[in-house]
Amino acid sequence: MSPKGTVETRDGVELTNLDQPLFDGADATKRDLVDYLDAIRERILPGLRDRPLSVIRVRPGQDPFMQKNVPKYTPEWIKTTTVWAEASRREVRYALANDRRTLLWFANQRAIEYHPTLMRVGEPHPTHLILDLDPPEGDAFPHVVRAAALVRQALADTGLEGAVKTSGAKGLHVFVPLAESVGFEDAAAATRALAARAERVDPDVATTAYIKEDRGGKVFLDSTRAGGATVVAAYSPRARPGVPVSFPVAWDDLDNITPRDFTIRTAAGLLGDTDPWQERMPPTQSLPADLLEEGHAIPIARVAAMHEGKRRARARRQ
Repeated sequence: MSPKGTVETRDGVELTNLDQPLFDGADATKRDLVDYLDAIRERILPGLRDRPLSVIRVRPGQDPFMQKNVPKYTPEWIKTTTVWAEASRREVRYALANDRRTLLWFANQRAIEYHPTLMRVGEPHPTHLILDLDPPEGDAFPHVVRAAALVRQALADTGLEGAVKTSGAKGLHVFVPLAESVGFEDAAAATRALAARAERVDPDVATTAYIKEDRGGKVFLDSTRAGGATVVAAYSPRARPGVPVSFPVAWDDLDNITPRDFTIRTAAGLLGDTDPWQERMPPTQSLPADLLEEGHAIPIARVAAMHEGKRRARARRQ
């Protein structure tokens, strides 16, 4: 037995310890992860290509952790890009998962989740507007589906179209592809306005309240996936029990599925030869002026929540 356990080579990448459990509660091995990512590589790579990539890894016996900066032992053949991180005041060297070898190398590093940015290297504009539908703690998935219907209606009323996928956790992600003329500030403003419009359709179901205690058991329409944010890629596994997968779903099928239907054991078989994420993605779209005007008048959620939190803290002290 090799000291690295079961060893296999694919596309020049050495894969080790393939028969080890992936993590506690995964009900899967490292081989299951490698086989899944290899099987769906032609679907997941288009969403990762040329985008600075953050991954969530799980080392044996440790908690999951997010990796942005590539480690020193990263092979030279993996393409990287350097991005200035304003929060940490330093340059971060991100990997670009552009090919099968890179994806296999990450799988061998126990990189389970794949979180690309909303922009490609060399293209200073976001490619998508994204709304993240986040259910209350412990809430049933049908509640999220009702909120998704509100978002779909708000999009239609605005003259826009989007595609939807499970987050791989308990929620849903709605993607609206954007024309190259849309900048980051306008995309962020439009995301805020769309969330507000969806909330107005039925405020008993969904909320834009950023502070959790203000949500009142409603689905949170998270409009903060903008600018330098990342979002888990379509088809990416998640580091959760059973290793669920973020999976595209037709709008009209949302009532008939649960996030647990899609795992690294089932997803590839459900796809067959299809790529529903690309097939259902609408063409790129420009943003209506009235949507932008409304969005620019809405405060940025994190900033507004920070000021409100400070105000409440002062009130409690007094």
